[in-house]
Amino acid sequence: MKTRRFMRAAVLAAAASLALAACTSATSGSGGGQAGKTPASGGTVTFAESAGAPPNYIFPLDALQYFNTSNINQFQYLMWRPLYWFGNGSRVVLNQPLSLALPPVYSNGDRTVSMTLKHWRWSDGSPVTVRDVVFWLNLLKANRDNWGEYVPGFFPDDVTSVSTKGNATIVLDLNAPVNPTWFTFNELSQLIPLPQQAWDKTSSSGKVGNYDETTAGAHAVYKFLDAQSRSLSTYATNSLWQVVDGPWHLSQFNADGYAVFVPNKKYSGPVKPRLAKFIEQPFTSESAEYNDLRSGALTYGYVPVTDIAQRSQIVSSGYDVVPWYLWSMNILPINFNNPTVGPIFKQTYLRQAVQRLIDEPQYISAILSGYGIPDYGPVPNGPSNPYVDPSVARGPLGYNLKAAEALLSDHGWTVSSSGVRVCTRPGSGANECGAGVARGASLSFNLVYASGIVTVDAEMRAFQSSLLQAGIALHLSQAPAGTVYSTAVPCSASQASCKWQMAYWGNGWEFSPDNYPSGEVAFSTGAVGNFGSYSNETMDRLVKATTNRPGLQPLLTWEKYTALQVPMLFMPLSPYQVSAISTRLHGTVPQPADGLSLTPEDWYFSR
Repeated sequence: MKTRRFMRAAVLAAAASLALAACTSATSGSGGGQAGKTPASGGTVTFAESAGAPPNYIFPLDALQYFNTSNINQFQYLMWRPLYWFGNGSRVVLNQPLSLALPPVYSNGDRTVSMTLKHWRWSDGSPVTVRDVVFWLNLLKANRDNWGEYVPGFFPDDVTSVSTKGNATIVLDLNAPVNPTWFTFNELSQLIPLPQQAWDKTSSSGKVGNYDETTAGAHAVYKFLDAQSRSLSTYATNSLWQVVDGPWHLSQFNADGYAVFVPNKKYSGPVKPRLAKFIEQPFTSESAEYNDLRSGALTYGYVPVTDIAQRSQIVSSGYDVVPWYLWSMNILPINFNNPTVGPIFKQTYLRQAVQRLIDEPQYISAILSGYGIPDYGPVPNGPSNPYVDPSVARGPLGYNLKAAEALLSDHGWTVSSSGVRVCTRPGSGANECGAGVARGASLSFNLVYASGIVTVDAEMRAFQSSLLQAGIALHLSQAPAGTVYSTAVPCSASQASCKWQMAYWGNGWEFSPDNYPSGEVAFSTGAVGNFGSYSNETMDRLVKATTNRPGLQPLLTWEKYTALQVPMLFMPLSPYQVSAISTRLHGTVPQPADGLSLTPEDWYFSR
C-alpha cells in the first residue's frame, strides 16, 4: 500500500489528464451530484472487488499477510472508522468532518499529543469513548509483532505513557520530539476505536471484562478475536462484528469475498447512507469482471486496460469511464535473506542494474495503453504534491541496457555459454561480485506474480525478456494476488517461508493509513512491512530524520538516497483501476487518491 513531487508531478498529471481525456467519456454523470439531480433514497450498488483479492480478515488489527486495501480501506473502514480520516478527493489532507476526534494538539516540545473525541456512538447505543481507543492501544502493545504496520522503535514503542481525561480526551507522552505532520499523518492515522464493551473477552461464551489491561489478558483477547476473524463463513452472523460505529453493517458474507452491507441505522457520523444495499462482488480474473460489466450486472466496475479499446461499448451501455490513480508507489520486492540469491540481492550495483532494465515508458505506452505514471523512487510522481524531488522524478536509474551490462561486467559477471551471467571474480573488492557471492554463482532468479491480471502478466514477460538481454534469467510463476501478498514476507534464511526470491502483485503500496510518504514501514530494519528484509544503517538514520525533524528537506534527502539504493524495484504506477460507473449513480467522483477508502454513504441514485 504507498509514492511523489511538485513541478514534475504537475507536468505528469497534466500529461496523464490529456491522455485520459482522449480515452474517457464525460464524467458529469457520476460527478458527485450533477446540477439538477435530486437524490433518491434506496437502491442497490454492486461494486467489483479487485481480481483475486477479496477481503478475508475483519478484525481491525491486521497482521502483515492481511494488511491490504481489500481488508482495510474497502472492508473494515465501512464498519469501523479510524480516529482520523485522511483524504478529500485527490488531496492528501486531514479530513476533519469525517474524523472521530478534533485535530490533535501538540505540546511539551512536540513530546506530548492530546486528542479529544467527538460525540459518536456505537450501533448498540454505547458512546465511543477514550476507553475504546485505549482498548485498541492495549491490544496493539501486547501483540505488536503481529501488526502489519509495526516498526521497532516507532509506534507504539515511542509512546511512554497513555492517560485519559474523562471520557473524551486521551493524552500520549512520547519518548522524543516528533515531526507533528508525520506523527499525525502516519501514527495517529492508525488509531481505531474498538467496542471494548463488546469485544474485551477471551471466548465466545465468556463475559466481557477488562482483560486488555494486562499483557496476558491482551494476548488472550487478541487470540480470540484473531481466531474469530479467520472464520470467514461467520462474519455476518457473529455478534462481535455487528457492533460498529461506521455507516454500514455487514448483512451477508461468503468465503469467496462476496459481501452485502446495509446502513447502520444508528450511525452518528455526518453523512448518512442513502442506498439500501452496498454489495462487493469478488472475481477471480479481470476477464470475469469485464464480462459482468458488459452484461450490466455491476453498478461500479472497471475496464481492464487491455480492453480500453472497447470503452465506447461500455459508455453506450450507460457507464462513465473514469481512471482512478492512487497516492501510492508501485514496487517489486526482492528477498535479501533468501539463502540462495540473498547475497546477490545485497549488492547495490546488482539492484541498480536490474532497475536499469525496467523500461517504464515502454510499459506505459505498450502495456498500459498510456494509463500510467513513471515511478522511479519511494515518493509518487502523481497526483501533484510537494514531496517528490525533481531529480528522482526524472529517473536516476531509468532504462539503459548498456549501463546495466556495464555494471555487471565491471563487477565480475561474465556471460556463459547458456547466455546467463556467472560470477568469475568472487570477492568484496570494487570490481568483484561482492561479499557472500561464490564463484560460479549465476544470475538466475524466481519471480511469482499475481494471476488473472493481463497487464501484470505482460509487464512480467517484458521484464523477463529485458533481463535476458543483459544475461539474467528470470523464471516466472503465477498465484492469486492474496497468495503473493502472503508469500512476500520478512523472513530469516533458515525459515521455510524464506524460499521466495522476487514477488509482484501489481498494485504496489498505497500510502494509507500512513499518509506521509516517509519510509519507516517499508524500508526500516526490522519493519514488518519491509517485505524483503532490507537493512542499511544509513537508510535507518535518514528514515528516522523524516519522523523527528520538521520540514521537507529530511524527506527529500531520504528520497534521493532510496532511489539509488533500490531496496525494492520500482515499477510504473498504473491506475488502481479505470472505473466504469453507472451514469445513474452520483457522488462517486473525484475518486479518492488518498486512502482508497470507499464511502458509499456519499453515493446515491437520482429521482
